[in-house]
Amino acid sequence: MSAETVGMHMPAMVTLDDLAAMNAADPNGHRYETSPEGVLSVMPPADSEHAQIASRLFAWLLVAGWPPEQILQVAGVRVPGTGQDGGRIPDLSVWSKPPPRAVWLAVTDLLLVIEIVSPGSEAMDEVTKRREYAIAGIPQYWVVDRDDAHTVTLYQLSADATYAERAKMPLAWLLQTSPADHLD
Repeated sequence: MSAETVGMHMPAMVTLDDLAAMNAADPNGHRYETSPEGVLSVMPPADSEHAQIASRLFAWLLVAGWPPEQILQVAGVRVPGTGQDGGRIPDLSVWSKPPPRAVWLAVTDLLLVIEIVSPGSEAMDEVTKRREYAIAGIPQYWVVDRDDAHTVTLYQLSADATYAERAKMPLAWLLQTSPADHLD
């Protein structure tokens, strides 16, 4: 299908319901997200390295005692905006209590969002999502780079609604610590 054909059928404003339908209908596993300003992003399916990193972090949190109902993989998060909300799908999210059943979860009770950088998503993860998650008031945001060390940058929300870098370390080092050391 050509871009022109897709464009003819694209709604003028993509809603969160539209995004949910697009995500459900894609046979190739792409992720469809929008910014609060309505900018549509299409992410390719995750590769096996991406999945392994997510699994290691999920297992680390489980072993440390986080209930599985509070650690979600690829769950939709409603990013508040003026006029309309955006929808992001972080690789992992950690909640203070199990969130309600919904396609797009409110950021209430969301403690941590983790994004694993995929080739081509560096600017999205390091700039755009970091800004959006900070404005939404999510207390912590971690970014896992795909360098040889899988460097994890831990950001903490500051009083001015921006993230301050709290620590940076290889994933292997992080996994030797307790999540309680990093989650306030």
